[in-house]
Amino acid sequence: MKYLLRAAAVAAAVAATPWAVPALAQTVNADSASIAAVVNGQVITTQDVAARTLLLALSSGMPATPQALGRLEPQVTSLLIDETLKMQEIDKLGVTVPEADVTGAISRIEQGNSLPPGGLRAKLAAAGVPFNTLVAQIRTELGWQSVLHQVLGPGLQPTPGDLNAQKTALKAEIGSTQYHISEIFVPVTGPEDDAAALSFANSVIAQLRTGAPFPVIAAQFSQAQTALQGGDMGFVQLNELDKPVADVVSAMPVGAISNPVRVPGGYDIVQLQATHQVGTEMQTVLSIRQAFVQYPQPITNGQVGPVQAAAINKLMQAAHAAHSCADMEGVNAAFGTVHPADPGPVNLATVTPPAFQTILANLAVGQLSEPLVAADGASVVMVCSRQSQAATLPSDDTITQMIVEHRVELESQQLLDELHHRSVITKE
Repeated sequence: MKYLLRAAAVAAAVAATPWAVPALAQTVNADSASIAAVVNGQVITTQDVAARTLLLALSSGMPATPQALGRLEPQVTSLLIDETLKMQEIDKLGVTVPEADVTGAISRIEQGNSLPPGGLRAKLAAAGVPFNTLVAQIRTELGWQSVLHQVLGPGLQPTPGDLNAQKTALKAEIGSTQYHISEIFVPVTGPEDDAAALSFANSVIAQLRTGAPFPVIAAQFSQAQTALQGGDMGFVQLNELDKPVADVVSAMPVGAISNPVRVPGGYDIVQLQATHQVGTEMQTVLSIRQAFVQYPQPITNGQVGPVQAAAINKLMQAAHAAHSCADMEGVNAAFGTVHPADPGPVNLATVTPPAFQTILANLAVGQLSEPLVAADGASVVMVCSRQSQAATLPSDDTITQMIVEHRVELESQQLLDELHHRSVITKE
């Protein structure tokens, strides 16, 4: 199912927080740029810091006042130092990030915020934020993931013994309570940065508690690997968390946002999304069929052009003639079976992003979805059946992914710490 979830950016079902265009667009001014920090001889300018700070304010609903932006700048500078270290390692290892991957990420952001293709670029331009500010962040995070996979090498993939051990651990959890957590991790690189990190964490919490969207803030500024999933850690056991975080989570009501929690390496901000008893809940399992059309050429700059629009229209015309899941298999075959028509059983509770989960939840059996537009192609989905059944262990693929993500997260923090220790970094 992962190829479908990652390849198809879903038309957003949840309205995003409106972005007000601030009167401070002149803050991002190349003519007034000076040096904010130097990382191994590479300069981070005050223009870079101002652009990223304004982007944070826009995406979170923070007031773009000089006072609010000024409070964010020390933490933004630290974030850009980390990103510069990451990009230097990306370049050192010769990792390249395909433009299609960047375009796909932008497309998902747009659709998750109910923006048309190109809408994100237009909105940022209207607010005075260079579009490259967001593109550079996306490119760095995608490249960093490739670096981590390269560094870990063959050891990244779990052995059959690793898989069996994880299954045994999961079976032992049946009947226990799990907590669905979202997190924002604010790093502290040294004692001198502690106060600034704490101040930044408190500023973020104040905005979250007035309605700023947690996933957007996490994607922008969390330094945990979960940032790419909007901070979503999924369901976890308390013993998987740092003890200070576990103590807070166990006493939180659902929906609450914590105060800053001091953990090794920084501060955690957590939100409790839900709780459940392992193995005691019913789950909705869907059988679906999808048809996928690949564009003759991928979307560029987030814009659906005439070539892509023609391909999408052709797919939808064929799909509207399908009256059953068997017909959908035929439609997919007619477009070359780029992806299998049947992705296998789909546990609705585990579907991401949330907008796609909502679409599947609201589709009647036999009903077609709207086109799901991605950078390289488009899909249309039909629900064949729905069944309620007792929760079971995750699939082997899902368990494998859990192990891989845990190893990548550990390696990320270790490698970034090493880069800090062997680098020459000055802040102006």
